[in-house]
Amino acid sequence: MTLATATATVDERSGWRHPLGLPLWAMAAPVLGLVAVLTSLGKAGPVGVTVAAIVLIACVIAAVHHAEVVAHRVGEPFGTLVLAIAVTVIEVSLIISLMLAKGDEAAALARDTVFAAVMIILNFIIGLCLLAGAVRHHEQRFTLHGISAALGVLATLAVLTLVLPNYTSSVAGPTYSSSQLIFVAIVALLLYLAFVFVQAVRHRDYFLPADAPDDVVAHAPPPAARTAIGAGATLVVALVAVVLLAKALSPTLEAAVIDAGLPLAIVGVAIAGMVLAPESLAAYRAARHNRLQTSLNLALGSALATIGLTIPAVAIVSLTLGLPLALGIDAKSMTLLTLSLFVAALSLSNGRTTVLQGIVHLLLFATYLFVTITP
Repeated sequence: MTLATATATVDERSGWRHPLGLPLWAMAAPVLGLVAVLTSLGKAGPVGVTVAAIVLIACVIAAVHHAEVVAHRVGEPFGTLVLAIAVTVIEVSLIISLMLAKGDEAAALARDTVFAAVMIILNFIIGLCLLAGAVRHHEQRFTLHGISAALGVLATLAVLTLVLPNYTSSVAGPTYSSSQLIFVAIVALLLYLAFVFVQAVRHRDYFLPADAPDDVVAHAPPPAARTAIGAGATLVVALVAVVLLAKALSPTLEAAVIDAGLPLAIVGVAIAGMVLAPESLAAYRAARHNRLQTSLNLALGSALATIGLTIPAVAIVSLTLGLPLALGIDAKSMTLLTLSLFVAALSLSNGRTTVLQGIVHLLLFATYLFVTITP
């Protein structure tokens, strides 16, 4: 599905005219997702779980479709912010709802979710995009200034929120004191807002993709305003459905993991993967169309939003309600995080990528999964 067909006002196969210029399946999938959530389809036995999983996949594809329509209307780099921020805001809502429901049992939930998301983005999404793009186009290029800026901010956010809590002495454990947590939350939010300002306003050209003459999506006529508005509204519905379905399916997934004798950390990785699925698919499609800059903008922007928006939000909830919040990761995780940031900095250091960088990132992600399964 390309934007040329996404913005068409007539379905050539059926002759049915779409009021918003959007295909029927892309409008129906998010609605079906909400119906599946409201009817608790994910708890209706094996058949219900299977159907809910299929609807979840349909919602992911629909979310990517609507995000591409909106992105094509507003242009880069604003387009890549749409999906990243939308997914992160809903992910934050999910984390906060679980914190309120589980109380002390969810002390490490934000940490585990953020860490899993960062590892998935740095290694799986980026690795997949580098490999897929290089296989089709041999060598791809991007603007080095923007990516270097994003990696610098990401490394700072990751260390301040996931590593430094292990080495403070005001309170015991991998936690911050109240004053420390307030300070780090403010710093995280300011860093993210500063990055968005630089990306969207001050140095926007650093994040603009190079022209891709073979990309029919990039050169399709922009959709009409009402089409983009409709796609934006439906995108929100689709993302809500994705997150809620992922949450509904998590007990079944957790039971399967326990029955298989695997660590419960696998559940967090799987949920983070489902929540990040729309971004993963959108980034992959951009790389395949020789728009690696867009892929990297989306991937790194998602990682920055995951930390820069999640940590301040959960900090407010923790301080307001007196809920415990453990942020520091263990030594094994710190090693993998440091290696991932180091490899990403090397892979994206010269503005060109080949299949080798993609393979390295994917194998590093495989290592992360392996040591998570067999700690």
